[in-house]
Amino acid sequence: MKKQKISRRAALAQTSLIVGATFAGRHVKAAPASTDAAATKKTEPFLFCLNTSTISGQKLGLVKEIEVAAKAGYQGIEPWIRTIDDYIKGGGSLKDIKKRLDDSGLIVEDAIGFPEWLVDDDARRAKGLERAKYELDLVAQLGGKRLAAPPAGATNTPGMDLLQAAERYRALLELGDQAGVVPQFELWGHSKNFYRLGQCVCSAMETGHPKACVLADVFHLYKGGSDFHGLKLLGENTVQVIHMNDYPSDPPREKINDSYRVYPGDGSGPVAEILRLLHATGGQKVLSLELFNRKYYEQDALDVARTGLEKMKAVAAKALA
Repeated sequence: MKKQKISRRAALAQTSLIVGATFAGRHVKAAPASTDAAATKKTEPFLFCLNTSTISGQKLGLVKEIEVAAKAGYQGIEPWIRTIDDYIKGGGSLKDIKKRLDDSGLIVEDAIGFPEWLVDDDARRAKGLERAKYELDLVAQLGGKRLAAPPAGATNTPGMDLLQAAERYRALLELGDQAGVVPQFELWGHSKNFYRLGQCVCSAMETGHPKACVLADVFHLYKGGSDFHGLKLLGENTVQVIHMNDYPSDPPREKINDSYRVYPGDGSGPVAEILRLLHATGGQKVLSLELFNRKYYEQDALDVARTGLEKMKAVAAKALA
């Protein structure tokens, strides 16, 4: 695949978009009293979303996952592409899912996929971009806004050049432009590349693309060793979605994995402080509950979803206090 060069001028032009709000200290104003629920929703500092990994162990399927999210009171949902694929393979209609989402008032704020858009191998990367194009189209048909873009396939060998990654992320963003869906450069704390927030932000910034952004995660900030205070250097649109969770103090960071994730506020992580800093960057933030806890998989999915929403709202209120 032919690489697309990024001019220094274009890259610098986007610095103000991604980091420009850093020193402005802007805060989202409280929502005005209004009978217009949609207008009020737009002014809320946080929107609450369910990443369906949280209830994936119950093996409900896409339709039931949407029902659970709606009944629990979420405003958004973050489905996994593989679950959407399973639904389609079983004869399901995306038009039906779109109607279900609309009827329930749920927005697909993001979707989780793993196309290999970042790998060094040209053939694999070309195939990965084709897969990304397919996934972006799926999200678009559901009225979705974003697609997660983790460094899938490029995690085990360290030393990837950040500017080269920027070129590859730009190519993915341009596919997103065609679909009307924004790929988010996802932080993975277990990766040997892009395990720090600053690495992801650097590559996103250097794309020179106005929609470049980073998908953050409380657990991955900790796992990768990022100091959460660095969030104050971000601009309003840098992090639009953050995966919400918490983690215990044991096992240590080097040994902890996704299965130890717990509800926000139930662990030792600085969750409220993270949200406070994100809120200070400006803009509305989507808080998406993403857990992989086997104990929760043994419980009723609706109970888990409701408990998670209550926990998220509590920590969000603490952040805004």
